[in-house]
Amino acid sequence: MSKTALLFALSLILPALMVSAGRPTRNPFIVKGKVFCDTCRAGFETSATTYIPGAKVRVECKDRKSMQLVYSKEGTTDSTGTYSILVTEDHQDQLCDAMLVSSPQHDCATASPGRDRARVILTGYNGMASNNRFVNAMGFTKERALSGCAEVLKQYQEDDE
Repeated sequence: MSKTALLFALSLILPALMVSAGRPTRNPFIVKGKVFCDTCRAGFETSATTYIPGAKVRVECKDRKSMQLVYSKEGTTDSTGTYSILVTEDHQDQLCDAMLVSSPQHDCATASPGRDRARVILTGYNGMASNNRFVNAMGFTKERALSGCAEVLKQYQEDDE
């Protein structure tokens, strides 16, 4: 009788332990990306693009159904315009974005349309082996294009010949 009770108890406890071991409550992710200044006002990175040290970036996650903000964390770019934001929670059922907050360069402080945010997946339940999450580069637009940008932009034009 006691063996049966013990086997019954183990059959209930062991699966519960295995489930909790497979689903950690905290899983750190590192959200990484770059922030640039669109010096030619092209709408994308060019050979004349510079990267902005000291720019502020935020990671925000919203509930999929209610779209209520449930998580927010800011970071700052280093001397190469690169940021790394540590996110210690799994956001499996949420929509998360990295977004521009501000630029320290007064002549390059307007967020480029379509380059002001980027989607980032912050869950360990999607088959990705790494906890590094690389975000598309985001950018601000320079108030006035630099001289020489016409030559730079010719690189990106198709020749009809």
